[in-house]
Amino acid sequence: MAQQADQAPALIPFEEAQQLVKAQAKSFGQEQVALDEADGRVLATAIRADRDYPPFNRSAVDGFAIRTEDWEQGQRSYPIQETIFAGQAHQQELQPGAAYKIMTGAAVPTSADAVIRREDTTEGEGTVTILMAAVATYQNIAKQGEDIQKEEVLVPAPILINPSVINSLAAVGQARVLVEKLPRIALFTTGDEVKPINAAVSPIQIRNSNRHLLQALLRKWNIKPDVYQHIPDTKEALHQALQGALKHDIIIISGGVSAGDADYVPQVLQELGVEKLFHKVAIRPGKPVFCGKLPGGGMVFALPGNPFSCLVTFTLFIEYYLYNCFGFDAGSVYKYKLLEPRTKKHKLTEFFAAKLDKATAALQPLTFNGSGDIRAGLMAHGLGVHPAEQQVLGQGNHIEFISFSNSLL
Repeated sequence: MAQQADQAPALIPFEEAQQLVKAQAKSFGQEQVALDEADGRVLATAIRADRDYPPFNRSAVDGFAIRTEDWEQGQRSYPIQETIFAGQAHQQELQPGAAYKIMTGAAVPTSADAVIRREDTTEGEGTVTILMAAVATYQNIAKQGEDIQKEEVLVPAPILINPSVINSLAAVGQARVLVEKLPRIALFTTGDEVKPINAAVSPIQIRNSNRHLLQALLRKWNIKPDVYQHIPDTKEALHQALQGALKHDIIIISGGVSAGDADYVPQVLQELGVEKLFHKVAIRPGKPVFCGKLPGGGMVFALPGNPFSCLVTFTLFIEYYLYNCFGFDAGSVYKYKLLEPRTKKHKLTEFFAAKLDKATAALQPLTFNGSGDIRAGLMAHGLGVHPAEQQVLGQGNHIEFISFSNSLL
């Protein structure tokens, strides 16, 4: 019995691990920001139209506004009663048998119900003759409210604010917008063999690429860690560094999470009162990943140190957590055809680097020599998913694809 008790716990399925992460998701709060500072932030509340759009019947062309009633009675030549420019109100209602000369974007008075393009007329001294064979009511007029009506939802929430969203928000006078607050994040890398990227390295040392990888991944959400520290491989240093970060919303640790003699992260986290949600998931790469709940309610994610494992586990768990905290149901998961067959020999869910082929809109797997290969993930648009229960994926099979881009939201 004692021998069984000492056995390592079974790996939990990937789907179960994600559900445990999702169950902890909550908003980090909300704040008002200036519209010009909102690009890349998550809109926290839906924005409604402040009035009808267009707010008036708007001329779509430079031309001449007439009453179709006059046209239907056979009139083809019209005296020009008045010229109306964009932003200028008309002086008097259109008289029967007359026409307005009107510019693109100008308000069409309700006394006129059609605009004839300038190219379809002949203009004389104070008169215009229409050359068209037919005229339809409201042609070349964008009618008031046809785009959106007052109090209709213009921009739903949550939504990742991009330049197009900013354009719409500006159009309805949103100088400031309510957005989701960004989490306070403490980022730690570990390892005696890991050196800063601008330092000299010996043949048995590596550069700290994970620090810059994780900072770039967080920058996609406009998040900048307010704490960063590289920790040597001692329990004392790890304990001291992590203890000072327990009040953060998220702690991210790279390395020290596996089963080596210097992999102290799970033990130290337990000593600091972290509630373990899972440690080791049935995935490849990234099996040793750890996730727990901080005493103050925040989250800690300890990721494997291999660069591609770090990228994969950030995408599958930390970014997944952010999606849910910001109010999105899930990450950017799609289905695409596979350009070539793929085989695996294990029963884990495998995530492989893939790019979208421009010519076929299908997935092209990318090859590399394991998760420690510095080329792993290079040129990839995201991760292809090789399900645990399928040993072989055939060419042309539709598989799940997790995009590295959050701009597809």
